[in-house]
Amino acid sequence: MEKTEKKEYILSLLVNNKPDVLARIAGALGGKGYNIDSLCVDVTMNPDVSKIILTTKATKIMIGRVINALIKLVDVVKVDNLSEVEAIKREMILIRMNLMKETKPELMKIIDILNCKILTFNTDHCVLQFTGSREDVDKVLAALKPLGIDDIARTGAAALERKY
Repeated sequence: MEKTEKKEYILSLLVNNKPDVLARIAGALGGKGYNIDSLCVDVTMNPDVSKIILTTKATKIMIGRVINALIKLVDVVKVDNLSEVEAIKREMILIRMNLMKETKPELMKIIDILNCKILTFNTDHCVLQFTGSREDVDKVLAALKPLGIDDIARTGAAALERKY
């Protein structure tokens, strides 16, 4: 990869679980012109520490600058570039579908083929759940779109380094 070619990077941050930490992280990146494409945040097994998984598009030089800026923030304990190691990455999406008599049989067939989980099902709507790679989530959306997607909620990447 050339130094000027942008690619997606996944960063894992351990931070002190305090108010405004996320705002300072977003400010540090946004103030330097970097966009956060997805964000996944929650406490770890230690309630005093949160894990933030964020994705951004950058060049190799830019991502080095992003990591350096993040490490300098007071409540950031650790930053790992999960794009540089083997990591397990998944997204989850909830999809509310309009149910129409003429598309219901095709929808049920696609739900089964794509391994979507049905969370609710009534006369005019259903809510589906799907978990997989970003590419798999995009494929599910493309397959379901012609059948009447009403709304979606997508998590963005959750990721863990794979240990051997």
